[in-house]
Amino acid sequence: MADDKNQAQEQLKSIEENLTKAEMYVEDNKNNLMVVVLAIAIGFSGFFAYDRFYVQPKEDNASTELYMAEKNFELSKFQEALDGDEQFAGLLEVIDSYGGTNAANLAEYYAGISYLRLGDANSAIEHLDKFSSDDEILAPIAKAAIGDAFSELGQNEEALSYYIKAAELRTNDFTTPIFLMKAANAAYTLGDKENALLLYTRIKTEFASSNEGQKVDKYIAKVSASK
Repeated sequence: MADDKNQAQEQLKSIEENLTKAEMYVEDNKNNLMVVVLAIAIGFSGFFAYDRFYVQPKEDNASTELYMAEKNFELSKFQEALDGDEQFAGLLEVIDSYGGTNAANLAEYYAGISYLRLGDANSAIEHLDKFSSDDEILAPIAKAAIGDAFSELGQNEEALSYYIKAAELRTNDFTTPIFLMKAANAAYTLGDKENALLLYTRIKTEFASSNEGQKVDKYIAKVSASK
């Protein structure tokens, strides 16, 4: 019992000594510690102020400016969507004026598709390549649109590469079979019948209920007959 009591007293003494050292450290360094605490507080305040008074207003303004350009895009007025007019900003102005915002990122997609529809494949690739998204549908569509642009340029190997990227970027019953079909057709155009057959067969095996899956047999027969 005496040993336990002595041990407890020793532990208590050790704790008291450590507390005393900590208090002394704080007392000796209180000025430095205050500077650190103040710097952290200012940092957090600065971040929230920056977000509230700069980032969010910029994002809101960008979304407002993008609105009419989106409407023109939806109406297939692609040149008007790109250029805007005296009253409303176009996609290119949104990109230039509001870089780093979600609206400017989306404007890159709209601009890329607009250029693609207008026959300017190089500009389409430039803008679509800058677009990023985690969306299940939009992300692969944008990637495949780059493939379409390369196809317009007659660069079928690059087109094939992007169609495969689009198909594998997200796996779903809507976009994946569409882009597998595009990839298979591109491979066939390149004379790569083995790869084309593999891609057509994948559609039949994994996406039989899709529109592409329901008509893929004729493509498989065509490739098989030509081998």
